[in-house]
Amino acid sequence: MEYGSIERELHIDATPEVVYQVISSPEHLREWWPDDAELDPVPGATGAVTFGDPASPDAKVEPLIVLEADPPRRFAFRWIYDDGRPAAAGNSLLVTFDLVPSGDGTLLRFEETGFRERGWEAAVLREAYLDHVRGWDIFLPRLVTYADKVVAQP
Repeated sequence: MEYGSIERELHIDATPEVVYQVISSPEHLREWWPDDAELDPVPGATGAVTFGDPASPDAKVEPLIVLEADPPRRFAFRWIYDDGRPAAAGNSLLVTFDLVPSGDGTLLRFEETGFRERGWEAAVLREAYLDHVRGWDIFLPRLVTYADKVVAQP
């Protein structure tokens, strides 16, 4: 296995405008991905996602930087980078959501890259990659379910 990128395609029964809000707005992100999110969805903005109780010292806080915010077509950010260093190719992971109109819904193309470029030793690379595969296999279906709920709300 190469451990280079994670790619998924999902069909969501919501317009690209709705899906874009679900993948880029902190109030929506908290409903399907992290336990807490703080970010301004504009290019260059920094923020963070928190996994676990934000009040707990055991919570895992991951800083991120928004690279692209092109509603309703694309949202991309870098995360999983070393403290004190700006996120860049080679020291972070890149997450990209591309949204394509598809009938009455949206085809979401998800990709996370940059695993090999981190320079991790083989065992660390493998575990980080598989951990993210497991995570996205949980969270991306939750995104679909949550987007359906957003559409169903009056």
